Amino acid sequence: MRMKAAFITCLIAVGVLLAAYPAEAQDWFKTGTGLGVSKARVAAPDLATSPDAAKLESTFHNVLWNDLEYSGILDMVSQSFYPLKAPSQPGDLTAPDAQGKPAAQDWANAPANTYMLAYGNMAMNGTSLAVSGFLSNVQSPASPPAIQKIYRDAATDAGARKLAHQFADDIISLLGGGIPGIADTQIAYVSARGGNKEIWVMDYDGADAHQLTHLKSIALTPRWSPDATKIAFTCYVPYGGATSAQICIYSTASNRQISFPRFPGTNEAPAWSPDGSQIAFMCSRSGDPQIYTADANGNHLQRVTDTAGVSTSPVWNPKTGQQLVFVSDRGGSPVLYMANSDGSNVQKIDLPDMGYVIDPAWSPNGQLLAFSWRRPNGNYDIYVMDIVTHQLAQLTRDSGRNERPSWAPDGRHIVFESTRTGSDQVWSMLADGSMPHQLTFQGSNSSPNWSPR
Repeated sequence: MRMKAAFITCLIAVGVLLAAYPAEAQDWFKTGTGLGVSKARVAAPDLATSPDAAKLESTFHNVLWNDLEYSGILDMVSQSFYPLKAPSQPGDLTAPDAQGKPAAQDWANAPANTYMLAYGNMAMNGTSLAVSGFLSNVQSPASPPAIQKIYRDAATDAGARKLAHQFADDIISLLGGGIPGIADTQIAYVSARGGNKEIWVMDYDGADAHQLTHLKSIALTPRWSPDATKIAFTCYVPYGGATSAQICIYSTASNRQISFPRFPGTNEAPAWSPDGSQIAFMCSRSGDPQIYTADANGNHLQRVTDTAGVSTSPVWNPKTGQQLVFVSDRGGSPVLYMANSDGSNVQKIDLPDMGYVIDPAWSPNGQLLAFSWRRPNGNYDIYVMDIVTHQLAQLTRDSGRNERPSWAPDGRHIVFESTRTGSDQVWSMLADGSMPHQLTFQGSNSSPNWSPR
């Protein structure tokens, strides 16, 4: 017992967040992610529908349930606690049940103990699908529904998925303090399943994976623009009589690659400024790889770092747009540094241990920094740091190599690459490290980046 207490005391001293910590020690993390606070208890029964739409309703319900459960902010009521009859419209909640009491009480009372009920009905008319979705407080069933909306799309499996994502996002936004849901977001990543490393895109839950680039060479490090209409990435293309690493940009709006200037040397790891007007990247045109910035069209190239060694992997402060965090080995091992975007005020970000630090990623609120860190006696694992206090939380623990973290726009989820199942695959998790989900399974998949919307 004495040894266990000493071990926990040691971990607290170096700032590593464990489940054994008292609640007050986690306040900084709760504030930064919105996780770990009390959760609204939500039930989501099957929709009322006709037999011909039963398959689409099953798709809709499964996607809706998964979206709500994975939001990190809701407590989903087990379906085994549901009353026998589910409402299909608001009037059903106030109608008397077999005992003469309002049907809403069956949901509000034990064992369901529901707070908010997501329900509705589905109708299919030829090639069109319509879902009437409602969200009601069953503690106050006579009050108007918090959500009362008709969602329409094609009467296909993809259409049912889309409607479920939209309904889920509306629920999560309402119950999550106005922060938009992420069910309609996408993840760009690198996949070698076709033989070459190309840029692919998938839905946030791994569905609808499809290839974007067809360079038939090597594509790496995709990064979404702030308006989610472009992806900058590292491409290996001909330049000056040889193939070299350059910055390429793919337009998701026009589904084609758009021009960006070529520069001497190796050019890698692009990152968009928060307003989309600039791109920071690593460039070795002057010798050692350094951080440069350029306008989004490649003009006005400016050098940010100027020191011996390698500086790479820049990321912008998403709130101010004035600071960059990047990786540099100027002092020996790769560690994190922060500087103004003009290169001034360079500061090393100190950690309580040695090792290799790579892949920084700034949270949407500008408060937290995720990165991959291989400590002297450990593996590459994902950590999160409060950028002001330098308090740390370890999210993964020696389950293969865990690298390339990227934040979802809600600040409650992180996508990353991991070898925990043997090969490089894309995974996501809640920003506290819980509920890991494997998103890719075929071939080798890496370097994920979450779209900003």
